[in-house]
Amino acid sequence: MPLFDLFIQFRFRYLKNLGNSIIDFFSQIKGLFRTFGIIDVVDILFVAIVIYLVVRVIRETRAMQLIKGFLLLTIVYLVVTFLGMGASSYIMRMIFNNILIILVILFGPEIRKILEQVGKGKATNFVKELFNSGVAIDVAEMKQTIDATCKSCAEMADAKIGALIVFENETLLGDIIASGTVVDAVPSKEIIGNIFYPKSPLHDGAMVIRGNSIYAAGCILPLTKNNNLSSQLGTRHRAALGLSEQSDAIVFVVSEERGEISCAVNGTLRRDISTGDMRDILTQQYIPDTFSSDDKIISKLKRRFK
Repeated sequence: MPLFDLFIQFRFRYLKNLGNSIIDFFSQIKGLFRTFGIIDVVDILFVAIVIYLVVRVIRETRAMQLIKGFLLLTIVYLVVTFLGMGASSYIMRMIFNNILIILVILFGPEIRKILEQVGKGKATNFVKELFNSGVAIDVAEMKQTIDATCKSCAEMADAKIGALIVFENETLLGDIIASGTVVDAVPSKEIIGNIFYPKSPLHDGAMVIRGNSIYAAGCILPLTKNNNLSSQLGTRHRAALGLSEQSDAIVFVVSEERGEISCAVNGTLRRDISTGDMRDILTQQYIPDTFSSDDKIISKLKRRFK
């Protein structure tokens, strides 16, 4: 039999099997709808709400990065299974067979947080917070936030007052905020200066800016595990690097010894930057290119926060 005829015959069988599979799939769907009842609707809604609440809890912490890695691992598992890769499929099956234990280990703090809220009788308020739709960032207000931060950093650098300022990005820092004191104040040069005044009770920790608000102060940041840093870098610089390694936050440090401003992003520290550089970094990240400094800001740049 000619090779071309074999190819045609194989292709015909493949299309026939594919067509039968599609017909069987829709037949099963049709059968499900015949037996579909109110209990099934309630079941689906309940599962959807649980998934939504879990995502809201996780996205408030750095655990969201673990979820992204887990989804990537799931895609790899599906690919190696589809391709029939024996060794890889066996390893993936071993991982997914113990997925419940792995999830409990990875998301232990988040699970504990939910159970503590229920145990303290605060479940109603907790659910209300989870369903909170968040706030939108007004671009004009964000420009004022950037301006106030740059001016205050310039003054603190001249006076050699130490400061540690975190600009939250896509990775929400709920666990970091929980270690400090919620302020939720409109940013201004005076407020930032008062927070980092040497005799202020909050000056030793980090200040977290969420959107266009000074959301918390006195927060504790994780230290970097990089042991190859310069001996000139103190605890503030190591804390800035540590957080930037674990999240996409932009962290600024004002050195009280040298009076210089540094910026930590993605585990990289830029030392001795000017306030102009600082303004450029923040503007590039938070201000859309479509708006110039002379534009009247009408629309809002939407970002969801708790």
